[in-house]
Amino acid sequence: MMQLVTTLFTGLAMGTTIILGQMIGGGKKKESEDVIGGSICFFLVLAVIVTVLMLIVTVPFAHLMQTPQEAFSQTIYYVRICSGGIIFIVAYNVLGSIFRGLGDSKTPLLTVAIACVCNIVGDLLFVAVLGMRASGAAIATIMAQAISVFICVWLIKRKGLPLPFGIQNIRFHRNEIAKVFKTGAPIALQDSLVVLSFLVINSIVNGLGVIFSAGVGVAEKVCAFIMLVPMSFSQSLSAFVAQNVGAGNPARARKSMECAMGMSIVAGVILAYMAYFHGDVLGAIFTKDPEVILASADYMKAYAIDTLMVSFLFCFVGYFNGCGYTLFVMIQGLVGAFLVRIPISWFMSRVPDMNLFKIGLATSASTVVQIILCAAWFVLTLKKHGEAVRSE
Repeated sequence: MMQLVTTLFTGLAMGTTIILGQMIGGGKKKESEDVIGGSICFFLVLAVIVTVLMLIVTVPFAHLMQTPQEAFSQTIYYVRICSGGIIFIVAYNVLGSIFRGLGDSKTPLLTVAIACVCNIVGDLLFVAVLGMRASGAAIATIMAQAISVFICVWLIKRKGLPLPFGIQNIRFHRNEIAKVFKTGAPIALQDSLVVLSFLVINSIVNGLGVIFSAGVGVAEKVCAFIMLVPMSFSQSLSAFVAQNVGAGNPARARKSMECAMGMSIVAGVILAYMAYFHGDVLGAIFTKDPEVILASADYMKAYAIDTLMVSFLFCFVGYFNGCGYTLFVMIQGLVGAFLVRIPISWFMSRVPDMNLFKIGLATSASTVVQIILCAAWFVLTLKKHGEAVRSE
């Protein structure tokens, strides 16, 4: 549930990164200031609305997800505490999107690194020492997010921004907010529905028993870490491509996509090897139950295959987002999620000798379809661009 909310805001915040990057690339300083100020106001209002909704729907959503009874109360505690801290989750994502749009990826890295250390310390204190279980984990997460936000604000006050930005710029600039929403909404919708498709898969797995449910839960923690690499290339590529598109340099934007794919696949091979051949070792970091470890390792083998392919898919997505083709990104994501991933997962859960490896293959099948769609769209847009150049 919290991943769904975070994904929603991350996708919308990408609209800020892309529009700000295009304005910076085009040398439009006044519009850049308005994008930053309008985004702050827009996301503040959205954070309040989502916080209220999350507190209301937590229990029915947990029932809908077929949450095992043994974990139900802890799930409610965790989600409600995290919902109270949504303002910090939103603030960090917005500030990170602004920094990336300005071409600064080091500041978000610094703040999230500090936040991770604080989160680990908080987990050890609240969970391991004080025995607060899921509530302690939620408090540690929110405290870490709050610290990252305060650090971002402190750095802005200390170093400033490469624009003459001030409090007077924080207003509801309707035109800029509309651009951010128009660009970010398809990304947010696509990412959120993709997460929703994984929630459907989790619901299918939850119905198979606690061991399978826990195995997927452990595996997804590892997979979330593995996917950070291609996702980071995708986000960085979006900002870089947006600035080059704004500066009228599409050839350099395409070259950056090729470079990102090369670097991403190198990291993908290493991570895929670890997930496929040493999934039990990675799973043992999160649980001592031998049955859960075996189940998680089984699921990670299928994810290892996907790790290689998303090196290409996520770079395609980052490139298209930076170019402003966010509607296509949404369409290909929905095709992969709802026409491939969910149906295959459901089918695999019904076959004889069912196991988590077979269910996990649905994700790889979805990625293959999405890569084909992206490659076709890339060729089509390249052809259109070539025709426009010849016409000029």
